[in-house]
Amino acid sequence: MKGAFTDHERIFSQHVQSRLLPDHTYSVVSGGDPLCIPDLTWEQLRQFHATHYHPSNARFFTYGNFPLEQHLKQIHEEALSKFQRIKPCTAVPAQKPWDKPREFQVTCAPDSLAAGSSEQATISVSFLLPDITDTFEAFTLNLLSSLLISGPNSPFYKALVESGLGTDFSPDVGYNGCTREAYFSVGLQGIAEKDIQTVRDLVDRTLDDVIEKGFEDDRIEALLHKIEIQMKHQSVSFGLALTSYIASCWNHDGDPVELLKLGSQVARFRKCLEENPKFLQEKVKQYFKNNQHKLTLSMKPDDKYSEKQMQLETEKLKQKVNSLSPEDKQQIYEKGLELQAQQSQPQDVSCLPALKVSDIEPRIPFTEVEVALAAGDTPVQYCTQPTNGVIYFRAFSSLNTLPEELRPYVPLFCNVLTKLGCGGLDYRELAQQVDLKTGGLAAAPHVLPDDSHLDTYEQGVLFSSFCLDRNLPDMMHLWSEIFNNPCFEEEEHFRVLVKMTAQELSNGVPDAGHLYASIRAGRTLAPAGDLQETFGGMDQVRLMKSIAEVTDIKPILRKLPRIKKHLLNCDNFRCSVNATPQQMSQVENSVDSFLRTLSRSKKERKPVPSHVVEKPAPKGPGRHSLVTRKLVTDPTFKPCPMKTHFLFPFPVNYVAECIRTAPYAAPAHASLKILARLMTAKFLHTEIREKGGAYGGGARLSYGGIFTLYSYRDPHSTETLQSFLKAIDWAKSGRFTQQDINEAKLSVFAAVDAPVAPSDKGLDCFLYGLSDEVKQAHREQLFAVRHEDLVDVSNRYLGAGRSTHGVALLGPDNASIAKDPSWVIR
Repeated sequence: MKGAFTDHERIFSQHVQSRLLPDHTYSVVSGGDPLCIPDLTWEQLRQFHATHYHPSNARFFTYGNFPLEQHLKQIHEEALSKFQRIKPCTAVPAQKPWDKPREFQVTCAPDSLAAGSSEQATISVSFLLPDITDTFEAFTLNLLSSLLISGPNSPFYKALVESGLGTDFSPDVGYNGCTREAYFSVGLQGIAEKDIQTVRDLVDRTLDDVIEKGFEDDRIEALLHKIEIQMKHQSVSFGLALTSYIASCWNHDGDPVELLKLGSQVARFRKCLEENPKFLQEKVKQYFKNNQHKLTLSMKPDDKYSEKQMQLETEKLKQKVNSLSPEDKQQIYEKGLELQAQQSQPQDVSCLPALKVSDIEPRIPFTEVEVALAAGDTPVQYCTQPTNGVIYFRAFSSLNTLPEELRPYVPLFCNVLTKLGCGGLDYRELAQQVDLKTGGLAAAPHVLPDDSHLDTYEQGVLFSSFCLDRNLPDMMHLWSEIFNNPCFEEEEHFRVLVKMTAQELSNGVPDAGHLYASIRAGRTLAPAGDLQETFGGMDQVRLMKSIAEVTDIKPILRKLPRIKKHLLNCDNFRCSVNATPQQMSQVENSVDSFLRTLSRSKKERKPVPSHVVEKPAPKGPGRHSLVTRKLVTDPTFKPCPMKTHFLFPFPVNYVAECIRTAPYAAPAHASLKILARLMTAKFLHTEIREKGGAYGGGARLSYGGIFTLYSYRDPHSTETLQSFLKAIDWAKSGRFTQQDINEAKLSVFAAVDAPVAPSDKGLDCFLYGLSDEVKQAHREQLFAVRHEDLVDVSNRYLGAGRSTHGVALLGPDNASIAKDPSWVIR
């Protein structure tokens, strides 16, 4: 929990909830406040668990086409029949409404990654809303929240984000329906303290404007279109998403079936608008303007925040220790030894239901794709799927010709490309058309390792979008305008987007520190590592911070047209479409028309540079042979070890050690993949989480052959690196059983055989050139992994001196690391 509260957004959101709903369960931290946890007794914890985690207080979810009766029988036999029914009395009472608004101020630690050290205050205004069991009112207020805050056409985006006062919306902005009574919050982060009152005034003024003017019909239609396309879009977690959607309402005794009737909710909403054109304005007046249950919360950084927290914790523990008798201390010591002994004992898992490796299907279902040339010479992959009337379009464009000095700006280019306007549309009009006609337009940089060579990779940008079949011409027209006539003159809006991007990256570090550590640790192990750090590592976070701080942003803006020349054309370009058979004819025509609008290199084709190798996609019956991927290689590359410590004022660490191993197609890759799961479950989880007290830790193997050992929100750093060494020694010694290996295989196959949505079928083939035949060969290698293979790859790749290791750490100052010249301190 100390790790959770290194996140400024988490601190702020917790205060909003606990202070807006102060009378009941929402006033406390559900995971435990670090200062309060020492006051919890074993008996209190045991009693709480016995009441709240009892089947009488449970809701059971089942999803799929299996017979429900069997599920109900199993639930009864394995759970309900083994307990006596109790009355848990866990209903949450209604929050007593306030008779006047309230204000609070809180503090947090300064953010070393935030742009502008003097502008780190946050403010939000929050309103308590009705009970979430009133399903139609909740549906209406959720839509109203989107109209108020979503996208550049929303009133609060215009009034707050574009005011220049802050960097982004405050945390937890919008409608929150997880508590019994919902609430709505809106505000700004990254502001100067002196502007707090200005932001409050802007919130009040914006609500007055909305009450007076209402919303444009097109914005309401765009929102209803979004609901329609979400209902048709099929994700692999559709069932889980439904359970998540209904859980809060059902937990508070609402009707979950009523909640799922989205079609009737939309129809009722339209009827309300027809009967009363001011329907939404009246809701704004009722729930925001005239609502006395209103909280204004501000948060500012305190240079001594971490020091004060540490002092409070130290005093709390000192007080606890001083209150103990010698007998108490001896008992605690003995209990600690007992716990340590129990943690070191293997657990009996025979009582758990389990699959067998023999239950796994030996072969993967093959996905049929066809490749054809469009607009003369651009390969397009067509994958026929039951997409429920939705068309999915992707395009990949190479970065091979882009000058080195422009590469760090590619993520920013991708982030703003679809948000700055194009052709005859300014950025507000473009946003409106995207919402009305598509499920979104996105661009993202990709570094795609080769399946057979560690030192070879493909670099490019993936463009992706989807739409209802009736809107395909409109979607492709929008892409055509973005590629041919992007608007790079909107300097003020560009500055807004830069600040938002920098703030999002800064906020994301405490939540994903282990990923940043992993990217940095792997930076010098393969040629792709440096580019991955440039695009998605701490280098990118710090670059965006520096860009957000510059006074004159024109030089950065001028880089975008230069990137466009190398990226937004038909050179080294390929496309992919997933749609139903009935849609394919229309799709082929639309994609061909789009491609014919794109520019091509006017110069004669140059010989392929020496650092680029051409790799034809695997040939198959009627497919693949038309695609040639241009991969970057560096024959002179030599991997080198590097240890980097990023200093952060966190009370926890994020640790990663990366090791260069074997590419996907190598038989050793399968063994290393099993080994990573084996080490996680049978060694690292116990050492790092159970004994070490970290929130999490483990091992994983990337597609590109980088083996990573990591820990997450870890009170230790150098001790964890020692645990990594012990884990490698454990693996080399072969101290694991066949049952352990089987469990690791089941875990790996759970990921390998995870469901793939119709929208993503064939994506591995499109991006990586991975045929089903290659994936089947890898599957057979996974099945064939034996005990001796695991010991062999442990010795061959993981041991000291066998392969190159890289280490990275995000966390507080460390005296032993500071004295060690082998570490680079950042």
